[in-house]
Amino acid sequence: MKVLQPGSASRRARAVVREVLQQAGLPEDDIDTAELVVAELAANAEKHARPPYELRIFSLDGIPTWCEIVDGDPDPHEIGIILNLLHSVKEIGLPLLAENGRGLLLAHRFSHGHCQAYPVITLTTATPGKAVAFALPTLSGNRLIFPPRPDLRPGLAELRRRSSG
Repeated sequence: MKVLQPGSASRRARAVVREVLQQAGLPEDDIDTAELVVAELAANAEKHARPPYELRIFSLDGIPTWCEIVDGDPDPHEIGIILNLLHSVKEIGLPLLAENGRGLLLAHRFSHGHCQAYPVITLTTATPGKAVAFALPTLSGNRLIFPPRPDLRPGLAELRRRSSG
């Protein structure tokens, strides 16, 4: 997990995703596209939600498979509506989502529809937030449909213990 500072969330998210995917040996085109998606989602978080902003990249057997941009707004409802629209419409033009939702459109297209929004607990403040997540490319070309999310309760207990002591 990486904390994304307000004002530089997009830049930091891009750098971290690039480094992780380069280490995994992905092609440059996939890395460039993943950078664009994560930058758009981080910018959306800064524009439409409140801190903290976090970037989480999950791996299975050492392969990065899933990326989350987390913010301090606990309500994923509106994002869920947009993602459901994207799932139900076969062809949708960028102008429709150019003002609000471009990052979601890119995440949806890039991940072949394997993206979602859901409530989470922020790790930096242990408060409710939401994640907007998408499947990352892999060398095999396969993407996880429903990647396992880790059980954050043990980490939260440790975070609370450290902050109270």
